[in-house]
Amino acid sequence: MGFVGDTVDSIKSLQIRQVLTQGVSLGMIVTSALIIWKALMCITGSESPVVVVLSGSMEPGFKRGDILFLHMSKDPIRTGEIVVFNVDGREIPIVHRVIKVHERGDTGEVDVLTKGDNNYGDDRLLYAHGQLWLQRHHIMGRAVGFLPYVGWVTIIMTEKPIIKYILIGALGLLVITSKE
Repeated sequence: MGFVGDTVDSIKSLQIRQVLTQGVSLGMIVTSALIIWKALMCITGSESPVVVVLSGSMEPGFKRGDILFLHMSKDPIRTGEIVVFNVDGREIPIVHRVIKVHERGDTGEVDVLTKGDNNYGDDRLLYAHGQLWLQRHHIMGRAVGFLPYVGWVTIIMTEKPIIKYILIGALGLLVITSKE
């Protein structure tokens, strides 16, 4: 019959108890992943402890598809650090280098100006209309490490959603038909 026929026969032979056991196992896997993500958020102090570089604006240091590990501490942000930040009105975080730090004398708060290493000008055109500096609440974290090219999986699944649906369907089918 082949692979498809064997898979269909395998699904037909499942008992309710097996389906419930596999459903609980799948739920435990998803719950474990969420717990690990929340623990990483607490440990790193960042709302997103891992991000994928989505453009070539930080080349040659970081290439598109690299995964960055973030940490956000209370230490002041310094010129030269690579930060990940959100801009009001945009949902995708940006990875760029701090090129200027401006400390306000009256409050002691620090404002920063960023730029992509591969870009000609600073990021003021990327910021919200009328915004000249980033404040601390815009910054998600500092880059403390990276894995090259591993983020391509995320980029491909975002740019070609059909691949994501095929992968999810195949994994779901694998969970349903497993006999353990």
